[in-house]
Amino acid sequence: MHSLAEDSTAPGPGFVPADRVTRLGTETVFAVSAEAAALAAQGRTIYPFHLGDLNIPTAEPIVVAMNKAIRDGKTTYCANAGVMPLREALAADVSAARSVAYTADDVSVQPGGKPVIGKWLMAAMNMGDEVLYPNPGFPIYASFIEFVGGVAVPYGYVDAGDRYAIDIDAIERRITPRTRLLILNDLHNPTAAECTPEELDRIAEIALKHDLLVLSDEAYFDVRFAGASESIVSRPGMQERTVILYTFSKKYAMTGWRLGAAIGPKPIIDIITKMNVNMESCPNHFAQYGALEALTGDQTGPREMMARLEGRRDAALRILNDTPGVRCHTPESTFYLYPDVTGAVRLTGCAGHEDFRRLLLDKTGVSFCTRLHFGKAAPDETEYHLRLAYSGVTTAQIEEGLGAFKAFIDSTEPAES
Repeated sequence: MHSLAEDSTAPGPGFVPADRVTRLGTETVFAVSAEAAALAAQGRTIYPFHLGDLNIPTAEPIVVAMNKAIRDGKTTYCANAGVMPLREALAADVSAARSVAYTADDVSVQPGGKPVIGKWLMAAMNMGDEVLYPNPGFPIYASFIEFVGGVAVPYGYVDAGDRYAIDIDAIERRITPRTRLLILNDLHNPTAAECTPEELDRIAEIALKHDLLVLSDEAYFDVRFAGASESIVSRPGMQERTVILYTFSKKYAMTGWRLGAAIGPKPIIDIITKMNVNMESCPNHFAQYGALEALTGDQTGPREMMARLEGRRDAALRILNDTPGVRCHTPESTFYLYPDVTGAVRLTGCAGHEDFRRLLLDKTGVSFCTRLHFGKAAPDETEYHLRLAYSGVTTAQIEEGLGAFKAFIDSTEPAES
């Protein structure tokens, strides 16, 4: 007779993980989150700037619509690509905001934004194809490229004086005959970089010149404080070669709902929907009716959320830009700040990003990610940056936590040269 403990053991002798598993990366931000949670469990006051989640509840009308859908029996399987009313609403909303024309046939609803990355790669990339992706950037890009057998080729960002900008010259330099795909994250995590119209024009020219398919990650397209977002799909010839990654997580405070969409040329979308059949059958049925309400209902909730986030952004900027050795641009989109802390790292005598992160966590309780949580640093990088997410902290926490951050840096004796 086998005991429960015996039945719960690891695979028996001879088990060897598939080769592809060795190529699978992760999001190290969750390790930072676990470290912060462990300190909080010990009674420490922690200021969680590390995770891009929202401590703002989903608007009540969205919740009501989902609950009604459950009561109405929307708890069964549904169409593999998602329910038609939501696909039609997404097509209409995205078309109007980007000055293009999509139909429901161009939309495949997904269980979040991440599946769009993986399914797009599997639909469009062959083994050994090179894929250009942003670094620093969302770490799942490189992870999935390599997991499915592609070659991940990074391009970077430059400090343009009052903002960060894609190093477009680096994109063009890295293109080879094997380059097939380009991942573009305009309104960027972690830097909050936003392309100018001229930069979007140039990226489109490069894509057309080299016949690149594009994934436009537009998770933060509607998370902005001023101005209006633009999409590369509005450039001539780009709608036909671009898939948009859409997510409800950020704009509607629905991160845990795990609902998004792939929107683009029907031949690619049909393949992505076929992957739905194979992987999860269909997206969550009743959650889609909450998403439908989010798109078509009262927009007071998103407007109020953005007003709160803007207040948080401004409070953080005031303190950061008054801290010795810290300099931070003012972004008009996302809910991230990407301060240059090179001077502060040197003031504290830290050896690098991780030493600085751990020191500040220990001394102040401020928990944050660094540039290294968003890809390997390039050999020529000499600056140090943090990514501060202000989506999960209140204004009072920002003032208290970053106030402690500033006070610690203020009190630090300059390191000997």
